[in-house]
Amino acid sequence: MPRTVQEILDHADELAARFEKFEPASSDAREADSLEALREAVLARSDAERALAVLVRQAHASGHSWRSIGDLLGTSGEAARQRYGKRDKRSNMTSH
Repeated sequence: MPRTVQEILDHADELAARFEKFEPASSDAREADSLEALREAVLARSDAERALAVLVRQAHASGHSWRSIGDLLGTSGEAARQRYGKRDKRSNMTSH
């Protein structure tokens, strides 16, 4: 079963929180740079997933089919509907 958008967003938030709390030892300076870059990528992915979820729902509410939306996402319409069509507890948006 595919992961839901909410599960992906929750996981991204959890990872971002872990990176924010991470404090490398002074001997880990090189590793800290790569971890900081990774942290930024996790935050960017989280932001992108949130924006994508909103835009997919807006497109569907505007009358675009799940098939068309799925084509843009690189997946089937059914997969797009399953991932983005359910009610998102955080945004209080409903699917149509």
